[in-house]
Amino acid sequence: MRIFRHFNNLPGETRDAAIAIGNFDGVHRGHQAVIAEAGRIAGDAGVQWGVLTFEPHPRRVFKPDSEPFRLTPFRLKARHLEAMGVDFLVVLRFDVAFSRRPAETFVEEILVEGLAARHVVSGYDFAFGHERRGDSELLLRTGRQRGFGFTCVMALGDEAGEAYSSTRARGCLRDGDPAGAARVLGRFFEIEGRVARGDERGRTIGYPTANVPLGDYVCPALGVYAVKAGIDDGPGTVWQAAVANIGRRPTFGGDGVVLEAHLFDFDGDLYDRHLRVALVDYLRPEKKFDGIDELKAQIADDSSRARQILADD
Repeated sequence: MRIFRHFNNLPGETRDAAIAIGNFDGVHRGHQAVIAEAGRIAGDAGVQWGVLTFEPHPRRVFKPDSEPFRLTPFRLKARHLEAMGVDFLVVLRFDVAFSRRPAETFVEEILVEGLAARHVVSGYDFAFGHERRGDSELLLRTGRQRGFGFTCVMALGDEAGEAYSSTRARGCLRDGDPAGAARVLGRFFEIEGRVARGDERGRTIGYPTANVPLGDYVCPALGVYAVKAGIDDGPGTVWQAAVANIGRRPTFGGDGVVLEAHLFDFDGDLYDRHLRVALVDYLRPEKKFDGIDELKAQIADDSSRARQILADD
């Protein structure tokens, strides 16, 4: 998948494409339906399949002091889009100046002149342009005038009729329900990052951990999880069963939240490598222990439970 950070002077083969447009934080089942519809149209027409998205997320621009909330920061979003088979991704920098672009100008300059889109697909609730005045009606009307097709994909829900949404996925994670989040996302929720050096206490008690800062990710419920840890290996990923703690390490007087993953049956150096940690099940809340022996006993129990859950998964 090719990635472009501009909309001007794109290669000729990216023009006349079917393009899904949206923020797509989470790339959840609802987002996947929008993106897949663009792919279906592209396939039928024999043209390229593209996605147009924006970074940073508008909430980060307008509410810079808000707590971290991302489900898929850009690197992970791009990974999921590539896995779907998207041909190219256009990611435009979102800032205050960009937000003031009138909706009509957005369509004319970006979709018509820049991308020369054949067909545009969006979700029913996609809004754009100054004061979010652009919507599906504007895209449909302008498409008829300027020669591109438009498809609006309605909300997609589960068997109970509850719509898939990023808000719903975040709520599941904050409630300690990674399985619920997985049902929304269509896959396990992942935290991906470069392994940082910690205080190495885990190694001294027989449970070495890979520490991954949460950064802009939404913070799940603090506690211990059965997880799958994915180690980048060339173009692929090698997955290991693991147990992880997300928390402040109260036994050792920690303050900031960090993810610490102990990979089972693994003996290697992960420092400075990218690690993917997929949350499978929530085992228990974080707690403070009276001493190292009590902590080790609890880790052994957590590890045993995690192994059993992951073996059954």
